[in-house]
Amino acid sequence: MSTVTTIERFILDQQPEYARGELTNLLYDIALAAKIIAHKTNRAGLVDILGEGGGVNVQGESQQKLDIYAHDIMRKLCDHTGRLCLMVSEEVEDVIPIPDRYTKGSYVLVFDPLDGSSNIDVNVSIGTIFGIYHCVDHDRRGRVEDALQPARDLVAAGYVLYGASTMLVYSTGAGVHGFTLNPEYGEFLLSHAYLRLPEPPAYYSVNASYYNRWSPGVQQFVDWLEGKDPDSPNVSARYIGSLVADFHRNLLRGGIFCYPAEGSRKDGKLRLLYEAGPLAFLIEQAGGYASDGRQPILDIVPTHPHQRVALYLGNRSLVERVEAFVRQEDDAPAPEA
Repeated sequence: MSTVTTIERFILDQQPEYARGELTNLLYDIALAAKIIAHKTNRAGLVDILGEGGGVNVQGESQQKLDIYAHDIMRKLCDHTGRLCLMVSEEVEDVIPIPDRYTKGSYVLVFDPLDGSSNIDVNVSIGTIFGIYHCVDHDRRGRVEDALQPARDLVAAGYVLYGASTMLVYSTGAGVHGFTLNPEYGEFLLSHAYLRLPEPPAYYSVNASYYNRWSPGVQQFVDWLEGKDPDSPNVSARYIGSLVADFHRNLLRGGIFCYPAEGSRKDGKLRLLYEAGPLAFLIEQAGGYASDGRQPILDIVPTHPHQRVALYLGNRSLVERVEAFVRQEDDAPAPEA
């Protein structure tokens, strides 16, 4: 019989001695939240959980019922444990302090509780994204400054994919590891150890219907991906429209995910702190690279919890190519008046 490794055993074995305790238990908490959310998503067609919840989040987007549920589960499982000093969620405008009645911990949790939740109405995969930072000022209760750190300073990051099976993928800086939820046991079991991006890459993922909104450099890059140049890569288009699902497929098969800025704006739609940053951390741990087209995502220091950013992430060769196209665009002389 092959060895069965639970996520709890793997996390404990992989953490250095100094991290065993708060960080290990925080990862356990997130795994438990994922099990609870997965239970709801798998029953979404059978209970009154589909559709809009009637609210609007800080992004101006309609909150789905599952968004609200997932946010509440993450918050309630993590706010009282003494492991956190602060949380940031896509679903609320302000940072989430730890109530005074609870012990302040050493970590900051940033998360998108349910990315792509509108897709569940049509039975498309959705996900949770999270990142964990060290508290910046251990002598204070928890401030927004504790969360506004570059993704290169992440202690851990990961995502949960709620699809045909539920998978939790995470890294603490020593490789990327995937676990699949066995519903019979109610446990995440190690299924993908030390994930690395395959070479050559197989796919590119971008919403091509926005082509006319992109800058010339980005358009040239997508033309190159589509095989319009002699040196174009042999990659196929695959786009689900669910960030976690698109990222997960490209992680396993190789490729690039693109969400360019539109018009004259240099920022994009995706949020730096709890979407682009954690996934950038993961992709670099898997041998890839993430950029906003001009600089590494890992080096961008957030100025606001909900700051947006353009995002290109995947195999390094593809991401560096889009940077080259954008650099040519930036260096081109301005048209004469």
